[in-house]
Parts: sequence; C-alpha cells; structure tokens
Amino acid sequence: MRALALFALLVTLSIAAPAASQVQRTCDGYPRADIGMAPGFCAGVVVAPAAPRLLRRPRSLVQLSNGDWIVSDLGAWGAPRGALYRLRARPGRQPELTRLIDGLYLPHALALGPGGRVYVGEMSRIFRFDPMAPNPAATIEPVITGLPDNRLHDNRHPLSKFVFARDGALIVNVGARSDQCLNADGRRPGEACPERSVADRDAEAGVLRRYAPNGAGGWRKDFTILARGLRNSVALAMHPSGTLLQGENSYDIPARWAPYDEINLIAGGHRGPPDFGWPYCDAQNNPSPGWPAPTRSLPHCSDRTLRPVLLLPPHAAPLDMLWYDGAMFPQLRGRLLMTWHGYRSTGGRVVAFETDARGVPIARPNARYPIYGGAPRAYRWSPSADALVLTPGWGATKTRKQGTPVGLAVAADGAIWVADDKAGRILRIAVDRP
Repeated sequence: MRALALFALLVTLSIAAPAASQVQRTCDGYPRADIGMAPGFCAGVVVAPAAPRLLRRPRSLVQLSNGDWIVSDLGAWGAPRGALYRLRARPGRQPELTRLIDGLYLPHALALGPGGRVYVGEMSRIFRFDPMAPNPAATIEPVITGLPDNRLHDNRHPLSKFVFARDGALIVNVGARSDQCLNADGRRPGEACPERSVADRDAEAGVLRRYAPNGAGGWRKDFTILARGLRNSVALAMHPSGTLLQGENSYDIPARWAPYDEINLIAGGHRGPPDFGWPYCDAQNNPSPGWPAPTRSLPHCSDRTLRPVLLLPPHAAPLDMLWYDGAMFPQLRGRLLMTWHGYRSTGGRVVAFETDARGVPIARPNARYPIYGGAPRAYRWSPSADALVLTPGWGATKTRKQGTPVGLAVAADGAIWVADDKAGRILRIAVDRP
C-alpha cells in the first residue's frame, strides 16, 4: 500500500510540475510580456485579459499607501460603463480586482490628494472618494463640476485631466470639440474658430482652466484661463519646481509625417493667457490645412503663437507623462517618462527624455524619432531630442498587436506601471531579473 501511495504521489508531482523548457519566463516575479525591451529592462504582466474581461479599457492608475492600486476603466466611449477598481497584485499570485464604483461616464485621470482621498476626472466633473472606506461609492464628493458634458461625437476630446499646482490650485483641461474646427464639408466656419471664442468662457474649448483653492479644503467655482490654443491636454504634468508641461496631440490629418506633436511649457509672463495656436497653426507655426491663410481678424501664425519646448513624432499621441523619481532605475532619475498611444508607426511606446533642473526636456541637435518598420527619421526641425525608448519591440507583428499605453505610475519600489487600454492589460516595467 505504501508503494502504491508513493507511486500516486510521484504521478501527481509530475503532472503539477511542468518541464523546465515549459516554465514561463518571468520579469521580477511576474509573467514576462511579449515585448522587446531596452537592455536592462523587462515588462511583466500584472493583469491580462480573461474571460469574462473585467478591465475593458484601463486608463490610469495610482498606488495607495498600503501597496494596492486604484485603476480607472473607461468602459466604453458611448455609454456610462466606466468603473474604478482596487487592484491587489503580488509576484507569483493571481491579481485581485475589486470593483469599487461603477456607472461612471469616461473616468480617466486619477491622483492621490490630501487626506488619502483619490481624485477622479470623469466627463463633466472631478470628484474625490475615500478608497479605504467600507463603501467607497458612498464617500463620493464632487470637487469641480460644470465641465463640458459632451458625448464622443459632439466632442472629440471629452476626457477630464487635471493636476495639482504648488499653490493648491487645480489645473484642468478642456479639450477641443473637433479636430481642426471645420464644418462637416471641411471648410472653416468663418473668420475665426467659434471654439476659440472668449465671449463665453464656459464654452471656450482647447484651454487649460485654473481653479483657485477656496481655503476650506475645496476649490472656487469660478476659474481663469491659464492657456489656450491646445487641442488635447490629456498629457499634463506638474514638476516639483513648479514647471507645468503639456503634451499636445496635434490634428489628425492623413499625412503620415505631419504635423508634429508637441511638449509645451505653460508659463506666465505673457499679456493674457499664452496661445499655442490650435486650430490655426502647427508646431512649427505654419498655418494648418484648414486655416491656410490669415484673415482680417487673425494675424499670421508667427505673430501670435508660442513654440513648443520639444517636438514629438507626428501622430505619436502622448497620453501621459511624469518625472521618474524611483530607486529601481538610477539612470532614469529626473527623466520625463511619456506614453505614446498613437495607432500609426510612431505610436505604441514608453519613452524617456533628459531634462534640466526645472524638468524641461533638453533639445539636442540632429535628433531622430523611431518608427516601426523602418529606420529612425530625422526631425529636420528644432527643438527636438532623441528619446530613450523603453519598449523598442512593442511594434505590430503577425503575432502581436501594437501596444496602446496610456497611464503611467511609479510604484513605491521604483517599478514603472503602465495601463494598456485596448489590450486590457496592466504592465510593470522592472529591472531585467528573474
């Protein structure tokens, strides 16, 4: 009987333990993602699509003090199917996803604010809640209301992104409602773009709003315009020095190599809010295709718009950025990390730029930008810089779709977490070790 029992035990162990050749490779304890990474880096899969798929379109993430994460899930573009999840992940274990709040309309941006509250950018408002409460949904408190409440086909850029300024103000984006502010027939609607009208500040689009603190733990209902002429400010970041950077998704024309996307420095010292040109001008201060010549009310682009501090590849589509301050990658300390979400050959990357003491990217001569399926292309214009591409092998192949990175976060241990919305994955970039 003992011999029979020992035989059965040996059979069980042989079935449970796969051969060494079948053992899945890992990245710092997590299953290794099928992504070609820069030397010394690897990507682990924290959350992968499953049946049923819980995360439909994960967009942003923020880590709590206990090590758990809050993840925003856009859900669907045309219906209130968004949700917030708590994610508990440990190496070698199945991730635990708990839905905290659902029925949201396009939840996107997340930030950890005073008192441990999580702030959420939902279409038309920003709210906060207590993630540690027994019923987090019952703690929802509106913070900023009255943001444009547009559906996708009425507003191409309806997502609410925000950052906290050093003085406690909230900087909030209001994206443009169109690509180039043109009529359905592709013609301009008149002498000027109605979305740029300053007569009704509540309706003006393509701007950054500043909401001042009210001194009682909240923010004033009125606002000032901090900057205008910005088509889509979903990529927005505030440096500890006070530098505010914006990543611009330029207009989406069929041309493959134009126009350049941008990184803009939002600074004061101007007569009124600085103007970055949308929809009249591109990153090089050339007239856009829909507004090819000056009109009586619009002077030439070079006379009215600010230039970017750095050009980005055409159609890269920057959707998030932050300065790396972790311990895992000393070589990245102080660099500006960005996600490029674009669906063309320039998108699908996580990159890093060198910066100065203020956090502003440093331009370099003769810079080139990477593309999938070919050699890097020269910018041929300045200011530009070569990016350190952390994910050079995330291109489209016969077996792997191009990555679609959105939200970035640096964990307490210095690992870089990334939300890939179309794939429904959460990835963790770490030092390349088993």
